[in-house]
Amino acid sequence: MNEFVVALGWAGLFAPMALGAIGSVIGCSVAGQAAIGAMVDTDSGYGRYIGVSVMPSSQVIYGIVIMFSLQRDVTPVTAPALFGIGLLSGLALLFSAMRQGQACASAIHASKTKPEIFGLSLAPAAIVEGFAVFAFVFALVLAGGIPG
Repeated sequence: MNEFVVALGWAGLFAPMALGAIGSVIGCSVAGQAAIGAMVDTDSGYGRYIGVSVMPSSQVIYGIVIMFSLQRDVTPVTAPALFGIGLLSGLALLFSAMRQGQACASAIHASKTKPEIFGLSLAPAAIVEGFAVFAFVFALVLAGGIPG
């Protein structure tokens, strides 16, 4: 049984980085596809579309930092905390990156038709980013309480 618990601890150690990366890939892909479509439909402003399409990439950075903050000996005592913090923060990063990509795609679609709302159209994506930051900060705080 202890071997299984330790294996879960190792999975939790790397989960934030892996799940954050998966979410970032999906979110950047969705927003990137919208950016490509907008570049076909407009004559200028390409840089801002590309800039918005990479917004979901921040979640993988948060995941890497969480992974480093969780690094310690994986024992039957520390494994449950590593698994819980790692998996749950990783899932939060995964879903926030995916949804942020959708919000960015909507902002791109809206601003290609009405360029004057570009900044305002990014507000939903920024709010989603805020939730990723909350998960990031809470994971760091909780990781500080794990022995070892």
